[in-house]
Amino acid sequence: MHGSTHTIRQNHQSDSEQFCNIGEAARLSGVSSKMIRHYEAIGMLAPARRTAANYRYYSDADINQLRFIKSARGLGFSIKQITALVGLWLTSDRSNAEVKDLAMAHVCELDERIREMQHMRSALHGLAMRCSGDGRPECPILDTLADQGRS
Repeated sequence: MHGSTHTIRQNHQSDSEQFCNIGEAARLSGVSSKMIRHYEAIGMLAPARRTAANYRYYSDADINQLRFIKSARGLGFSIKQITALVGLWLTSDRSNAEVKDLAMAHVCELDERIREMQHMRSALHGLAMRCSGDGRPECPILDTLADQGRS
């Protein structure tokens, strides 16, 4: 390694293929080192190649896969769904119908979560509107939460 760069050039690899350590992979992909190790542990990312000193190193393809995973996480896909999406992305003879089905199923899940959150917001707003907020100890918000906890 040279200076601030963390690129590793393996003798058995072509000169055009660059590798980097986990810290650099994290920086380039926007995925933390901890999550990179987690994705490897659960099989979402192939186990990293290792140097003679047993340090992990990652290729450009690994970085691209980490970016793909990060993008899918940003859309709220679950680990299971992302694993399926990665598998489809890496398969050249995939069916886009399968990808669309996965995406539409996720849209339905998001719609349900939105409905649940709108219900929570409405309930909380109603409670907040019942509270005078005038500094007295009486609080209908706390009373309601305590009452619901008993039922």
